[in-house]
Amino acid sequence: MFEELKALPADKILALMKAFREDPRDDKIDLGVGVYRNAEGVTPVMRAVKAAEKRIWEAQTTKAYTGLAGDPAFGDAMVDLVLGGAVPRERVAAVATPGGTGAVRQAFELARMANPGLRVFVSDPTWPNHVSILKYLGIEMVPYRYFDAETGGVDFAGMLADIGAARPGDVVLLHGCCHNPTGANLNRPQWAEVIAALQATGATPMIDLAYQGFGDGLEADAAPTRQVVASMPETLVAASCSKNFGVYRERTGILMGTAADPGLLQDTMAYLNRQNFSFPPDHGARIVTEVLTDPELRADWEAELEEMRTGMLELREQLAGELRQRSGSDRFGFLAQHRGMFSRLGADPDKVETLRADHGIYMVGDSRMNIAGLNRESVPKLAQAIIAAGL
Repeated sequence: MFEELKALPADKILALMKAFREDPRDDKIDLGVGVYRNAEGVTPVMRAVKAAEKRIWEAQTTKAYTGLAGDPAFGDAMVDLVLGGAVPRERVAAVATPGGTGAVRQAFELARMANPGLRVFVSDPTWPNHVSILKYLGIEMVPYRYFDAETGGVDFAGMLADIGAARPGDVVLLHGCCHNPTGANLNRPQWAEVIAALQATGATPMIDLAYQGFGDGLEADAAPTRQVVASMPETLVAASCSKNFGVYRERTGILMGTAADPGLLQDTMAYLNRQNFSFPPDHGARIVTEVLTDPELRADWEAELEEMRTGMLELREQLAGELRQRSGSDRFGFLAQHRGMFSRLGADPDKVETLRADHGIYMVGDSRMNIAGLNRESVPKLAQAIIAAGL
């Protein structure tokens, strides 16, 4: 039987990680893998997370299952963090999932159950796993224009024109903040126009919110999601705790849905959890709940998260400045305007390969680079390499 299996394409980021590990150069720079790193190149355990974990270890008396939807306290805490009262809590269905990826997968399956002829509109480009999951599930995918490589910003006219072709029963997938892989984001007036377009088409918005707190701050990053949820009769929101709580390996995420009567939606989400993994993981969710519901821990978490966010902004500004100095132009100024961990340089794969081969700079072939993989000492080396490669 197993000999009938077909070889699957290798994950490009995992292959890039392997190549980086095998590169003997001491001054190589890894800008490929999508995890936050501090100036020492470490993905730290956040102070509040460590304190919460200790409390849980000392107080926990059982490892028995939680419910199919996860601990209700986690759902309440995350709905408050993400939606902030944009709609009444009783309009929100929510289930814990294995990471933000699990929430995305559950959302796609849920939407297909509601509409077997589902089409999902995705930004061009988008997070590659969006595309991979949709292909695996056999769901029709419709790309919409998003990134303008010439300006490093959003092709907003193209985006509006393309999502205008959606119809009732379709899902339009939006990045809540810190667009992955480009770093280019919509502004608030543009979000209002997107909402108007969705209202005109009758399509259902789905928001992937993986980086709340990494862009302009917790509240600012959640504002577009709240604006959409408050304006539309039905929405789906997949949120991840991997980045802003640093609990990558705990696989902590949540799927939320809003509807006038979310009872059936809640039951269906719980059913999907049962079919896919039964009860969701709890340890990371319990950590997040402890942090969000304890004023002292929450204040410390918010302070450390803000340090991480501003550190990435400083690296962006430093890189844009170094490139301005070396190029004699401001053609890389968009890097300082982007938000989140990622930016897309707009370089072709040949230039990306030159950066790797000649300078030990590792980034994904579409020129997505992880800003959090830099530090103040490596930024000048990257800037010099970009100019030397002829970008």
